[in-house]
Amino acid sequence: MAETTAPLTAPAPFTLWRREIWATLRLSAPLALTQLAMIGINTTDIVMMGWLGPADLAAGALGMNIFIPLYLFGMGIATVVTPMAAQALGARDFRGVRRTVRQGFWLTLLFAALFSLIIWNGRWLLLLFGQEPEIALRADDYLKAVTWAMLPSLWFVVLRCFATAHSRPRSVLIITLAAVAANAVGNYGLMFGNFGLPRWELMGAGITSSVVSWLMLLAMLVFVLRDRRFKRYAILLRFWRPDWPRFRELFRIGLPIGLTLLAETSLFAGAAFLMGLISTEALAAHAIALQCAAVAFMVPLGISQASMVRVGLAAGSRDQAAVGRAGWSSLLVGTLFMTASALVFWFAGRQLVGLFLDLDLPANAPVVELAVAFLVIAALFQLVDGAQVIGVSALRGLKDTKVPMWLAMTGYWGVGFTTSVVLAFPLGLGGEGVWFGLAVGLAFVALAAVWRFHRRGRLLPNGGLPAA
Repeated sequence: MAETTAPLTAPAPFTLWRREIWATLRLSAPLALTQLAMIGINTTDIVMMGWLGPADLAAGALGMNIFIPLYLFGMGIATVVTPMAAQALGARDFRGVRRTVRQGFWLTLLFAALFSLIIWNGRWLLLLFGQEPEIALRADDYLKAVTWAMLPSLWFVVLRCFATAHSRPRSVLIITLAAVAANAVGNYGLMFGNFGLPRWELMGAGITSSVVSWLMLLAMLVFVLRDRRFKRYAILLRFWRPDWPRFRELFRIGLPIGLTLLAETSLFAGAAFLMGLISTEALAAHAIALQCAAVAFMVPLGISQASMVRVGLAAGSRDQAAVGRAGWSSLLVGTLFMTASALVFWFAGRQLVGLFLDLDLPANAPVVELAVAFLVIAALFQLVDGAQVIGVSALRGLKDTKVPMWLAMTGYWGVGFTTSVVLAFPLGLGGEGVWFGLAVGLAFVALAAVWRFHRRGRLLPNGGLPAA
């Protein structure tokens, strides 16, 4: 009697969705924690600058407002390594992964050189925009020192994207957590002259940032070169060998990502400018509410990075159904978290403001009331804020970056900022009008990005998958 072999059956749809959601959660958790650690480094810098005094805090903040937008622009460009490496992995093109990382180093070297030149001369930029000469001079101490942090910071992002594309972000988290501690110790020593070190104040903060950035890069590079799974790529092999088609593709896809991040960052900077036109209390309340929203945003930002990887892997393997599961699973996970954060903002806004200001001090009452009102509005846009960053990142996983860039610019500035101005001034809603405008802009981008992902089969070539 002949043996019969039972046909292999595909996993049930519920099983496939459960696996995808679990894979998204496992990848998102360390990525979100890494983002929280990164914001912890900036927060440490700001707090210790405040210990030096108001003038140093103002100068340091101005310096950071030059460095951070340029870094975020460069980070956005470097982020393209994630979807390109993920798609190469999905297609089992391991040589393509190495070439992508190598050309990612090349591309970020180019932008780091340009950005470093701007930061080095940041004092003159501050004077050009009417800042006080004394404050600009203090900021110059910080800017000259932190200039040397740009290149290692961007190269670290390239290696971070390489590890993330392999769904192995834990090493990045460990290095970043160590960097938070090293940055705090370095600042305490070099800014205030502790541990027998010279007191260099703002320059000490800049030197610490540069040293820690180089140490992070070195630690990540050693890990990648020695790890059993990563060292087979030999990412530094023939480092100076050009791959111009891949370089151009990285530039073509990465530049819109950088511009999108710049547009979003500048939107909130513009909102702060509008608050300054309203009142000092509105500006202070805006800073508090925005910091709360920024911390909550780190989680969907981590989920969005996971979405980019999962969508890229599915696209590389030419699995249309898996592309859909990856994108929608990330949106589901992000929506659940942002619903929770919205409830916290709505019901515990006053307690959150109490972390920044003494609620019992009568002089703080106007700022407290405004901040609580802003957090109520922030609760309303938590869902769309998470959806827009995850939706745009899912599209990046398909190497679709140019149209999402225009959608984001239109939503952030054409819709969001314009609505903020109209509601705040002609309609007299003041600071609350600014925040309602931000919510409207974010909602526009969220709806447009999610709709584009839903229609990916019609809008992108070959059903949204890369050409063979």
